[in-house]
Amino acid sequence: MKTLIKYGRIVNEGRAFQGSVVVENDRISAIFEGHEPPSGIFDRVVDAAGCFVLPGVIDTHVHFREPGLTEKADIESESRAAAYGGVTSYIDMPNTVPQTTTVEALEEKFRLAQEKSHVNYSFFFGATNDNFGDFQRLDRRRVAGIKLFMGSSTGNMLVDGEKSLEKVFQTAAELDFPVVAHCEDTTIINRNMEVFKSIYGDDPDVRFHPLIRSEEACLASSSLAVGLARRFGTRLHIAHLSTARELELLGDGVTGEACVAHLLFTQDDFVTKGTRIKCNPAIKTADDRAALRAALADGRIATVATDHAPHLLSQKQGGCARAASGMPMVQFSLPAMLGLADEGVLSIERVVELMCHAPAGLFNIAERGYLRPNFKADIAIVRRVEPWKVTRDIIQSKCGWSPLEGDSLRWRVETTICNGHFVYDNGRFDEKYRGEEL
Repeated sequence: MKTLIKYGRIVNEGRAFQGSVVVENDRISAIFEGHEPPSGIFDRVVDAAGCFVLPGVIDTHVHFREPGLTEKADIESESRAAAYGGVTSYIDMPNTVPQTTTVEALEEKFRLAQEKSHVNYSFFFGATNDNFGDFQRLDRRRVAGIKLFMGSSTGNMLVDGEKSLEKVFQTAAELDFPVVAHCEDTTIINRNMEVFKSIYGDDPDVRFHPLIRSEEACLASSSLAVGLARRFGTRLHIAHLSTARELELLGDGVTGEACVAHLLFTQDDFVTKGTRIKCNPAIKTADDRAALRAALADGRIATVATDHAPHLLSQKQGGCARAASGMPMVQFSLPAMLGLADEGVLSIERVVELMCHAPAGLFNIAERGYLRPNFKADIAIVRRVEPWKVTRDIIQSKCGWSPLEGDSLRWRVETTICNGHFVYDNGRFDEKYRGEEL
């Protein structure tokens, strides 16, 4: 199968230029710069005039909820949402049921993804207080890294003992596994929650969420993680940065991730969106959002992901104590980030760096994340259009809602090509296609 994508504007490796991409079977065979496409015989020709041709997005932070939490989401539904959004690869987090904290649980998730995932996949292995001995059983070619919850009450996945934390960082360094850390100080959070409950009752309003899961809680935990990483020489990637002050910790082997929700919303949006934008760490002030946005453009933030975390709307009812934290975002992350480029927050070339190139480099993902000859043909074709509203009928996530419902976007994903296969194309979706293991 030989495909020509012509007349598009290619965005790749810091440049945007008019050109053509030739795909043969599952790989890119050639890239041509210029307005005239190459001659030859092709099985399929895509006229991408007026479109931008990007590498497929690699989302390195999703919760697809399978196994064990499939009333909210599953690998099939959420990988379908990913394909609709130009996301061709994802790395899933370990807080499923059972948690991905044993080699056996990890193997089962790979089996499920092979059977069900419409796009490419891999997984993080979850750290606990006592499973660091299993790290050496992991295949570095298959597992993206170690996920560490330094602020979590999810089962036994809160790692807070000093000796256990040291062992996680030391062992990961010895085995050359990056550690991806969720950094919030549970003691500070619990103390804040008790104060707000004493004033506002058992379930304080969601507008207090950023004060309970506070800047102080984030900074204390992130500072601890950075200290351990530098002590042991561990590669640390701080997940979902939410405060300006945490940006000061980056550098010298420590990288950071921003999530789309923290780049779009501020705590003022709780007034209109309520618990739909309740996530951990909390969305914070307009100043924090401005600092995160600035760090996208100047290189301090390394990657952008979604922390895609679906819940049923019934589970999002309540306030700070009762409403579940997390939201679906993978279907609309690329159009939303391209919207920030329209606003001048960052360039479209930088969007591609943050969502495609850097994730591939940071997690050593082979032959993906770039438009290069002999690389896998993972491609997103997007178009800038008249503003359109996100409505419930187009949402692919199993939970059936989005925090962006009612909001307007100015970009559409027209085509998503995964391993040379048109998995999504102008509203048509190939239910039968399955992605590959990263």
